[in-house]
Amino acid sequence: MLELSGVSRSFGDRRALDDVGFTVRRGRLTGFVGGNGAGKTTAMRIVLGVLSADAGTVTLDGRELDGATRRTFGYMPEERGLYPRMKVAEQLAYLARLRGFDRAGADRRARELLDRLDVTERADDRLDSLSLGNQQRVQVAASVVHDPDVLILDEPFSGLDPMAVDVVQSVLVEHAAGGAPVLFSSHQLDVVERLCDDVVIIAGGRIVAAGDREELRARHTEPRHRLRAGTDLGWVRDVPGVHVVELAGAEVLFEADEATAQRVLSQALERGTVREFAPVRPRLAEIFREVIRDEAQAQAAAATGRRGKRGVAA
Repeated sequence: MLELSGVSRSFGDRRALDDVGFTVRRGRLTGFVGGNGAGKTTAMRIVLGVLSADAGTVTLDGRELDGATRRTFGYMPEERGLYPRMKVAEQLAYLARLRGFDRAGADRRARELLDRLDVTERADDRLDSLSLGNQQRVQVAASVVHDPDVLILDEPFSGLDPMAVDVVQSVLVEHAAGGAPVLFSSHQLDVVERLCDDVVIIAGGRIVAAGDREELRARHTEPRHRLRAGTDLGWVRDVPGVHVVELAGAEVLFEADEATAQRVLSQALERGTVREFAPVRPRLAEIFREVIRDEAQAQAAAATGRRGKRGVAA
């Protein structure tokens, strides 16, 4: 398990990370999401040792990271990090040899990955002759070419079409299935929701939500249910304790606690046919908006309180 605990980092007067802590479990994919400038890349670079933390620790299976351990990591930066004029397969084989593969093994590993990522036909082309999407696939290949113990990727799905997203996704899932902790950042919340086991949300350098994807969905926003019946459901608006989110004739989406939802179901059955009644989990995008909004409101309230105290002191 990769774990960050109490990690803080400032750049001058700007606090980029503030007491950041979360875990990336082995064999699971963890999505790291937040707005631009939230602190995702800074946190990743601290894990990799590219930046140092002002405070806090980063450990793998309980042991603090050192240079030797970090050399077993795989990393894909958001910026292009490969040699643009070097041939694709030659470049991947070169990177594999740097990590201990012999020549034959490195060549074989490079070709296997290019085949896995559907870019075999471009193996002997220069990287800068490839489309941006294919360059991104090669970047992913470079991050896993040495079969890393930990995999960290910054925006791996950027610029990929849906087919390419599926190909890269399968490689990450395969790598996690081998027992590695896999952490990746992405602005594509639909991909994170579909792919990840765990989600970490960061805002303003602070972790505002973290945990199992389904547990987060259950924990955030009010319980919702969808009801479809054979008659108009306008009466649901008048049930005490119910907040109607959407109503379209014989279909309604509403928020209520479980006891109230069951009462709505009983009344619907008394009135006629019920075609569907099921809980509706919020999407990750909804959770993201909710926790970011709550964090912004909390920070605004704290700032107002500090100003008020200064005014009283004056």
